[in-house]
Amino acid sequence: MHTVSSSPIPSLSTKDHIAQVYHQPLPDLLFAAQTIHRQHHDPHAVQLCTLCSIKTGACPEDCGYCSQSVHNQTDLQPEPLMDVAAVLSEAAIAKASGATRFCMGAAWREVKDGAQFERVLEMVRQVAALDLEVCCTLGMLKPHQAQQLKAAGLTAYNHNLDTSPDYYEQIITTRTYRDRLETIRAVSEAGISVCCGGIVGMGESVSDRLDLLESLANLSPAPESIPINCLVPVGGTPLQGVPPIDPIDLVRIIATTRILFPTAMVRLSAGRLTMSDELQALCFLAGANSIFTGPKLLTTPNPAGSQDGALLQRLGMVAKAR
Repeated sequence: MHTVSSSPIPSLSTKDHIAQVYHQPLPDLLFAAQTIHRQHHDPHAVQLCTLCSIKTGACPEDCGYCSQSVHNQTDLQPEPLMDVAAVLSEAAIAKASGATRFCMGAAWREVKDGAQFERVLEMVRQVAALDLEVCCTLGMLKPHQAQQLKAAGLTAYNHNLDTSPDYYEQIITTRTYRDRLETIRAVSEAGISVCCGGIVGMGESVSDRLDLLESLANLSPAPESIPINCLVPVGGTPLQGVPPIDPIDLVRIIATTRILFPTAMVRLSAGRLTMSDELQALCFLAGANSIFTGPKLLTTPNPAGSQDGALLQRLGMVAKAR
């Protein structure tokens, strides 16, 4: 008779243990993940989130996957920071469509004090007043800026590690891994929930993916929200020709993430447009319990809300209430 490991952190926080979980037979891995998922979450509910690009393009970073980098030759047209009223309208539409979390992303290397940051703080205040969870991803933060965001009502801050420490320099050279960890520390110390995950399918190895999970497991406190993004290849970027991640590998990484982080929201994020309904269903079975709705994820296409609604209905699942 097969035995299934369902031990939480810290016993699985080393690379060897993470690898043991990941490489076990898929039926055992899915059973362990679903068992843990049911202990901490409603297995029928999926949180709907919306991500709005509040400032698009002209980013000085050289992230190899990103259409918004000035280093990449894409067709993206930069757009300035949106007005508060326009963002509030987008948030209201998202809420009416069933989203309970509204995320705002700005293509900045780092937050700079001044009028634009004050405008973002006002966006946070007004979106929070709609009774939505509010998340921002604005680049690197200093501690006092994190504290200002907390005072404005920010629920969570997204700052992904993207990939493993060893593979990181193959993707980004303008910001170090340590820079990312320092921003995450500032967010945590301000009392804001940390949303931190990565991107798979960038040419990294399975070992790199497990190293990313180990890095996430070593954060204190652990992230409450973990986005798993699949690379969406964009023409004009260095990663435009990278083949997609194997679907079963994606299911394995989601299931392993669920086992490592029992209480976290595991978010099936970028790349869903090319996923079959069957693959998305397997990801939910593996412990993913959040998706992003709306026509775009920052600048990349996303399934229509009607498609998501139809899929959840077919699966007998529902949108998670606030």
